[in-house]
Formats: sequence, C-alpha cells, structure tokens
Amino acid sequence: MSNGAVHACDGAGVSEITVASSLDEAAAGLGTEMVRFTRLIAAWKQRVKHDAGAADRVLLARLVCGGDQRATDLAADAFLDLSTVSRQVRSLVERGLVARRPDPEDRRGSLLTATEAGRARFEDYRRQRDAELAGILESWSPQDRADLIRLMSRLNADLAERQHARPGPGGDQGTAVEQGEIRR
Repeated sequence: MSNGAVHACDGAGVSEITVASSLDEAAAGLGTEMVRFTRLIAAWKQRVKHDAGAADRVLLARLVCGGDQRATDLAADAFLDLSTVSRQVRSLVERGLVARRPDPEDRRGSLLTATEAGRARFEDYRRQRDAELAGILESWSPQDRADLIRLMSRLNADLAERQHARPGPGGDQGTAVEQGEIRR
C-alpha cells in the first residue's frame, strides 16, 4: 500500500483500489476499511474501559458539546436506551459530574448539565484521546494528516446527511452523528 493504493477483499481475494477503480470497487474498499476501523476502535475502547466507562465519555460529550438536555433527549442523541442513560446519569450525578435542575419549559421534568468537574473530566478524556492520536499520526506528513481530517470530515458530513434523511427509531439523531461518536 505504499503507492497510495487501498486494498479491498473481494470474493477472489484482495484487489487493489486506485483512482482508476470503479465506484463499486471504491465502495467495497471503503466498506472493508470502515469495518476494520470500527473493530479497531472497539478494541481501543475495551483497552481504555478501565479508566472510565464509555457511557461516561459519551454522555459527558453530549452535555458539554450539546448543552443542557432532558434524559430522553440525551438517550436519543447518544443512541442509548433510556434505562441505560438513567442509570449512568444517576452515577454521574452522584459523582458530581452532572447536575439536575428543573426544566423551565416543563417544571415536571429536569434538565441535565455537565458540572465544572464534569467539564474537566470531559477535557481529560479529550486530552487522552488526542495524545493517543498524536502518537499514531506522528510519522504522517502534515499533508497526509490534513487530507485525512478533510476526508473524514467530508465522509462524516455525508453520513450525517444520510442519517437526517432516514431517521432511526428514536427520530432525527443527526446531532450525535455530527459530533463524531461511533454508535452500536
């Protein structure tokens, strides 16, 4: 792959994807790489799980980046079941990372907000992630790094647009997709 070609598995083995490849071949190559990427991210999450649960990172990211939310909206935004979010939010509140306050629009409900400690924890998670990625990208040329970010951004935007066009069972969940979380 040193010549810039990407390889994709096909029925007969591995085929090389180049600028001359068809759209179908490129899609197959991208699909193969996305599956591999997803598996590597899952393995990475398993490795760092002992530091803090993935749910902590996801929910704090949603609250820090998206602002105050009701638990139902947070669950939809994070593609998680409400009962899972409720348990995790209870833990976050007990640890002082999230606070509840009455919803001014509906006093029967409450809004969740990241506390200063929660924002600090989120920034710790972000720094850890960024340090790990910096180590991975260290040997890459500045052009390759810029190309990767530009193309990932474009892919995410296109995926988010498709997500908006076809909302899942929880309704329009494009915000979560746009913020870069991998969903299960």
